[in-house]
Amino acid sequence: MFTGLIEAVGTIGAVTPHPAGMRLRVKTALAGELTDGESVAVNGVCLTATASRDGEMHADIGPETARLTTLGGLKAGQRVNLERAMRADARFGGHVVQGHVDGAGVIRAIREDGDSHWLAIDFPEALAAYLIRKGSVAVDGVSLTVAALGQGTFDVMIIPFTWSHTSLSALTPGDRVNLECDMVGKYVARMLELRGDRGSGIWDPRSPIPGPK
Repeated sequence: MFTGLIEAVGTIGAVTPHPAGMRLRVKTALAGELTDGESVAVNGVCLTATASRDGEMHADIGPETARLTTLGGLKAGQRVNLERAMRADARFGGHVVQGHVDGAGVIRAIREDGDSHWLAIDFPEALAAYLIRKGSVAVDGVSLTVAALGQGTFDVMIIPFTWSHTSLSALTPGDRVNLECDMVGKYVARMLELRGDRGSGIWDPRSPIPGPK
């Protein structure tokens, strides 16, 4: 479990293909604090630190993760957001992030607003039921608020601190980003699906919620 509050920005040292998928080496100041087997979110994807030495964290990426997230396209030198799993005795910030990416979005536009920045992100239709205005969404592992929501696109504002302390500042229009929707919305949609309230399509969150049957 994560919070979407990025602890450090690492740099990809190498991406090596192997029969089970891919192997990552990430240069990070967190390496000395990690233990083998520890969970670390890399651009919002929960990975297992298989080794940590010489200022680098090693992690394996399975074929399914490589296909469904942006991790399959990582290159040496690329900056990535890192967050260790949340401690049970720590203050909870951000929102509940599982590190289980729901889909990849595409940066439509980036615009400045004073010292802040707006990101317009196109998202897959399958995620439409899980995004609401003023709701939470993790973008490359960063906990953000949906400020505007349209047909197939949403906007988030990035404050100066987040812009300078995450890899979001390296994004350009056309880049793909990992999206994880708020877990609460996914549970509600699943409950309605099992009750038969979604029919054959995606439940429309603007529709009234049916009463008990």
